[in-house]
Amino acid sequence: MFKQLQRLLRHGWLDASDAHRAVPPELLARLTGQVAASERRHGGQIRICVEAGLPMSYLWRHLRQRVPMPQIVRERALMMFSKLRVWDTERNNGVLIYLLLAEHAIEIVADRGLNRHVSPAEWQAMARAMGAAFRAGHFEEGLSQTLEQVSTLLVAHFPADAAAVPGGNELPDQPVLG
Repeated sequence: MFKQLQRLLRHGWLDASDAHRAVPPELLARLTGQVAASERRHGGQIRICVEAGLPMSYLWRHLRQRVPMPQIVRERALMMFSKLRVWDTERNNGVLIYLLLAEHAIEIVADRGLNRHVSPAEWQAMARAMGAAFRAGHFEEGLSQTLEQVSTLLVAHFPADAAAVPGGNELPDQPVLG
């Protein structure tokens, strides 16, 4: 019961300002530039979302319905994938890199166009490597490395010359902080 109370307090205590502290304006600008540069090399779309804590409805499901927290985090990442319209790209090749600060959780969600080429084990390996970088205090490096790994996959499967999308960039490049 004490752990559940701690978790509830941690999610309630953290807010959007914590996400902004984790990704200060200079880093936000660098990540935005990295996403934009990446997307010039391929026909995919990449979004980064950093949330401080979960909404109460998700915590309630965890506490009252005993839904395991990793499942709750994955469901939230999928919801943000939808909410940010990453699923709505022309070639179904969007990727969301989702970070939940209160749980120190990382999820990488890719649309079906790219997922048919990449195994779940590859996505999990990227998330583990990013987590290791974060634990070592290398937040920016971990995010940048994962962004580059996702870009490499998109270049391999959706090269820029073969993936021209009318109207160009389909989604904003700036990470979402909340």
